[in-house]
Amino acid sequence: MGNMMRSVSARDKVNRNNHDSSLKGSEEDMVVVLQDYPSSEISEPIHRMGEKLKLIAQEAYWWRVRSTQATEESFIPNSHVAKVYHGWLFEGVDRQKAEALLSLPGNRVGSFMVRESSRERGLYSLSVKHWIVKHYRIYRLENSWYYISPRLTFQCLEDMINHYSDFADGLCCALTSPCLSGNTPPSEAISGAPPVVMRRNFDWKKVDRQQLDSTDNCSDSMLSYGVRNSIAAYLSFSESQNAAQKKEANRKKKCKSVYALPESGSFYFVCDKYFINST
Repeated sequence: MGNMMRSVSARDKVNRNNHDSSLKGSEEDMVVVLQDYPSSEISEPIHRMGEKLKLIAQEAYWWRVRSTQATEESFIPNSHVAKVYHGWLFEGVDRQKAEALLSLPGNRVGSFMVRESSRERGLYSLSVKHWIVKHYRIYRLENSWYYISPRLTFQCLEDMINHYSDFADGLCCALTSPCLSGNTPPSEAISGAPPVVMRRNFDWKKVDRQQLDSTDNCSDSMLSYGVRNSIAAYLSFSESQNAAQKKEANRKKKCKSVYALPESGSFYFVCDKYFINST
């Protein structure tokens, strides 16, 4: 839970280095590939950008890793990977690389990462995928509490992530899932993706109104919330226009009705309750 900004007392101060190390815990080290290795210009890449690997050993410039999908081990330069903790805390990933990773297939609106600066230890930013990737600086108080907005502070990053997973609360959207949480290698995700079908003769008037009005399963819908609202407004406007046109057509039809009275030989045009003698 977040607390309102409060004054710092001496007993609230903790050792920052110990707090940072507790964030990373003792879980099995994982790394994410930041760029294809080797480069496709040299040969077919062994590891592709976005793939997650288990870190076996750090041997100077070369790190020994193992794929999560196989048992074979290989070596990769440490400049091509970044450590990942808790699935969402990425170490040493800059802004540009965060945008590239969050733009990979498998991520959706609300996918996120917390990235630690490679230049300054303990400096964090939150990157969230929306229509574009948005970045938020995470500030830190002297008592080691964190905040994005000064009105709401958190004792640890986990509390911050839990809160913003329930409420957007000033962010572009609520957090949904960590970046690349599917654990599926990008090459497999791309090859297994269904083909895109172009609907050239799509008739918006035949769209199911229940799908447009429903707010359930918005993330699974082919249409975004804004597009669905626009279509619903268009259909409503079209229906009102059609009704007005039909009413006008019926009125004109009545005006053109001609009646003849055999006995008098007179013709009468009936126009919406008014009779005109044409004798």
